[in-house]
Amino acid sequence: MPSFDVVCEANMVEVKNAVEQTDKEITTRFDLKGTGARIEQKDRELTVTGDSEFQLGQVKDILVNKMTKRKVDVRFLDEGKVEKIGGDKVKQVIKVRNGIETEDAKKITKLIKESKMKVQASIQGESVRVSGAKRDDLQAAIAMLRKDVTDLPLEFNNFRD
Repeated sequence: MPSFDVVCEANMVEVKNAVEQTDKEITTRFDLKGTGARIEQKDRELTVTGDSEFQLGQVKDILVNKMTKRKVDVRFLDEGKVEKIGGDKVKQVIKVRNGIETEDAKKITKLIKESKMKVQASIQGESVRVSGAKRDDLQAAIAMLRKDVTDLPLEFNNFRD
């Protein structure tokens, strides 16, 4: 039976490259040179630090620009609260999403069931498996999900005939 998986996974190699390019630009940019602005990555967690919230915004703008150039969807970034860390320095933790959360997976399966297409959706851990009798039905389901689910950077892989 033909099927495919709906997943939400960032290309971590490209994220790492974007972070490194952002850090390099921070050290060479005139308005950020010699300040406390920097960005660090640990697994799926990015930590942005700066002397003020304005500097945090500048670093995040550079990061978004670099990620866009590397074709990484910025909807993967889940920004935390801005925290004060001693003196006038501030930091913000940005998490890189991985996998579809349970409530989002339920929304996707509900959307597919309400569409009255001849496909079935089931939650498989952090992905949603969609299966159907015809390949055309699966392609219609992909098109419908691309159009209706705009808040998540969905990818469709493991397409089997």
